[in-house]
Amino acid sequence: MSAHDVPMSLDWTEKYRPSSLDMVIGNPKAISELRAWAKEWSSGTPSKKAVVLMGSPGIGKTSAAVALASDMGWGLVEMNSSDQRTGDAIAAVALKGAYGNTFTDSGSYLDSKDGGMKLIILDEADSLFGNADRGAMPVISELIKKTKQPVILIVNDFYALSRKSSAAKTDTLQINFMRPRSTEIVKALRNIAAKENVAIGEDALAIVAENSHGDMRAAVRNLESLALGRKTITATDAKALSDRIVKKGMYDLMDAVFRKGDAKESRRLMMDVDETPDHVMLWLDENLPHEFKDRGDLVRGYEKLSRADVFLGRVHRRQYYRFWSYAGDMMTSGLAVSKMSGIRNNERFRFPSYLMKMSRGKGVAALKKAICYKLAVFLHTSTGRISHDVLPFFKIMMLNDPELRMRMCDSLDLDAEELAFLLNAKVDSKIVKDTLLGNTAPVPDVIEVAIKEKAVNDKPKSQKSLFEF
Repeated sequence: MSAHDVPMSLDWTEKYRPSSLDMVIGNPKAISELRAWAKEWSSGTPSKKAVVLMGSPGIGKTSAAVALASDMGWGLVEMNSSDQRTGDAIAAVALKGAYGNTFTDSGSYLDSKDGGMKLIILDEADSLFGNADRGAMPVISELIKKTKQPVILIVNDFYALSRKSSAAKTDTLQINFMRPRSTEIVKALRNIAAKENVAIGEDALAIVAENSHGDMRAAVRNLESLALGRKTITATDAKALSDRIVKKGMYDLMDAVFRKGDAKESRRLMMDVDETPDHVMLWLDENLPHEFKDRGDLVRGYEKLSRADVFLGRVHRRQYYRFWSYAGDMMTSGLAVSKMSGIRNNERFRFPSYLMKMSRGKGVAALKKAICYKLAVFLHTSTGRISHDVLPFFKIMMLNDPELRMRMCDSLDLDAEELAFLLNAKVDSKIVKDTLLGNTAPVPDVIEVAIKEKAVNDKPKSQKSLFEF
């Protein structure tokens, strides 16, 4: 179907969505890697049966995945954040689709061995962490490891996904998508305008492209809004279009502060990330010792960071929020000009360990509360007694006694996260999977486990964050 056959009421972002990988704007390296992976399926099963597409929103990840299915003649099974994505829902749709056969547009079934491959797409896979998505990660891990069909996971933050599932980190091919250049966006907008019979000058196209900040989807929508009610768009019209407010990520801010050394840009980006100075401070504190390798740079950097912390302390004590501005200047512009050596770090910026510990603590507390409630009902006692007197010994019994583990899993209706908490294991670990599947595999003696845990805990700790003292 050509673009002119599509109803005019259709949104331009859908109307002109690429139907082939050759039409995807920018990212030639990523497109090449994606196409090579797809071709491996034509000759058998590749070593990495799932791909993770990483990058900022609006840069073409989903469009590339859908275009790949079109190029390869594959069917499509797609789940996004608007769908219910519990473990049961993913198992019913994506996992069943990965194991079963497909069907044609006419409704007739087509076996996979006869060429009926289908692409499983799980969009926004890094957001599968709420209570509504309970049980999703074990199913995702099983999908990645056992699928007989190609799988694509689309994420904005790969590390948010990999922290939850080791399979997502080790058993997938990761492909990074970058923001397209303004010149590439201008070329695409020019083609769309020509198809819509809209006359637009090069200067106006450049303004629309610049205002999109690398977001192709935003650029197309801005062009569509300008074209409403007119057939000619001038630079004056484009300038009247308010600069699209893009919520910059913390990674953009870290790059401006630590690697570009741009004092003015880093200060402006801090206003765009829509985070409090306290939150930004945690990111800077986490990454400063890894980015500033030179001793002099490190001393100057921590001096600026400590001054910013003094201003934040005054905000908390006096509720005088104008000091936020001084703190922001110190932690962004001040840090940016503190680096005088040419030493550069090319590793990915680190997510604040303090926030990870706090988030993990909240999740653990919620799991513990749910388990205590189930045990209290089962044993006809209070949740307080369960928490203080029963739970520590119950965890040891669960770890040591496979038969008890099986019975309690059924009697308490434990899900994968709750079982993993009781066994001190990951949700996609073998012992959790075996228990849920009914396998009573033996586990190491609890004394041996305790000795190993003590040895790990007795190891010297890494340097603490500024916020842990």
